[in-house]
Amino acid sequence: MTLEQIAALLETTGLPVVFQQWQEGAAPPMPYLVYLFPYTNNFAADGTTYFVANHVQIELYTQLKDPVSEGKVEAALSSLYWEKDQTYLDTEKCYQTIYEIEV
Repeated sequence: MTLEQIAALLETTGLPVVFQQWQEGAAPPMPYLVYLFPYTNNFAADGTTYFVANHVQIELYTQLKDPVSEGKVEAALSSLYWEKDQTYLDTEKCYQTIYEIEV
């Protein structure tokens, strides 16, 4: 799955989406999505990489706990295996829900 395909998949949520980060002062009102490729999880043997798996982190930012927005993201990811984690960011005064997939 390419960067463009991931963006298109996330855009089906109807939420604002950006790769890596919003420009300073340009973030829309929450909820919104940020996605990034922090690392790869490759399969290798005998010193050779046989398969490259890109780890994709999809971050949902919301002012309050937002099951509706979470449902939109989870519906968009329904054809993929994903993991989910959530935390409250004191410094930003918002919830960050992280979905992780490999493509």
